[in-house]
Amino acid sequence: MLYLDANATEPLRPAAREAALRAMDALGNPSSIHQAGRAARRILEDARELLANRFNARPQDIVFCSGATEANALAIHALGAGRPILFGATEHDAIRAAAPAGIEIPVLPSGLVDPAVLEGLLKQNPGALVCLMAANNETGVLHDIAAGARLCAAHGARLHVDAVQAAGRCPADWLGLGAASFAISGHKAGGPMGAGALFFAPEHAERISPVQKGGGQERGWRGGTPPLPAIAGMAAAFEAVYNSAAIATQRDEIEAFCAGLGAMALGQDAPRLPNTLCLALPGVRADTQLIALDMAGIAVSAGAACSSGKLAASHVLTAMGCASPRASQAIRVSLPWNAPENAAQIFTHAYHAMASRALRDQKLGVTEAA
Repeated sequence: MLYLDANATEPLRPAAREAALRAMDALGNPSSIHQAGRAARRILEDARELLANRFNARPQDIVFCSGATEANALAIHALGAGRPILFGATEHDAIRAAAPAGIEIPVLPSGLVDPAVLEGLLKQNPGALVCLMAANNETGVLHDIAAGARLCAAHGARLHVDAVQAAGRCPADWLGLGAASFAISGHKAGGPMGAGALFFAPEHAERISPVQKGGGQERGWRGGTPPLPAIAGMAAAFEAVYNSAAIATQRDEIEAFCAGLGAMALGQDAPRLPNTLCLALPGVRADTQLIALDMAGIAVSAGAACSSGKLAASHVLTAMGCASPRASQAIRVSLPWNAPENAAQIFTHAYHAMASRALRDQKLGVTEAA
């Protein structure tokens, strides 16, 4: 199988596997004060220091969580209490679900938030918590976090960044840019599933209150025994070097080839992650494309979600103005850190065969069931 679904989860990195296995051999609980407990604690704090160095933060300003969904919820709970909450229209459901009464910030057809619209909403909602993802999980579109942070500062607002897709794939210093907090997920960088982290600016430490309460772990900010192997593997994964230039070259090759077959790259008018491509093929439903590519041994995902056998248009693509049925004809190709050098060639060969069959069927009057 050619795995091209890295935005769902990256393949496990060897260094992350080794770090996780070493942590599994630790006998103690990091909260115990005996020798075994102290050894486990050292693994935990070493991981915290590695991540602090990687993301230009202080170790004491990192809260380990079960994943970015929890980290995002903790940020909104702690930093958004008593404040209006604004979030981009293309934000992940983890943000939207954590702020059900939040105000949606419209995006341009490029997928970028319009600064003028954001400023208008900030004037109407002074002191708000603004949630902007660094990179969109479906299109790869990169928001201008620096510009967003400046607008928030000018209006007494706070900025939380969902950095799940961007962390480890493009250089960034979100706290240095002015964000109050940002969230990451280990398995999106090639670590094990089950660990994430919330980073916050030092001035917000006193505002962090737990969602998950327990035995006082993580300085009282997140209760529960930490998943030591997953955390150690996460830190090791984020230490790895990501060859974005090589990945971007293959992504661009795929994009150019598929455009020649009539496919449209959504989000192409904005800066994007180097590994991500959202392709809409006119007249061919996303699930049909997925099945055909899967049968050819290629794993990709849809820019639309299937629920109970029905294809629902992605809220991300809908927010960008993609009218039906185009929003339900999009697939996401996301190259992993270990994509083979001929990944683009393998994919384009299979995509050409799939698209040719679809065009032939259309000419013969073969239509898909609604």
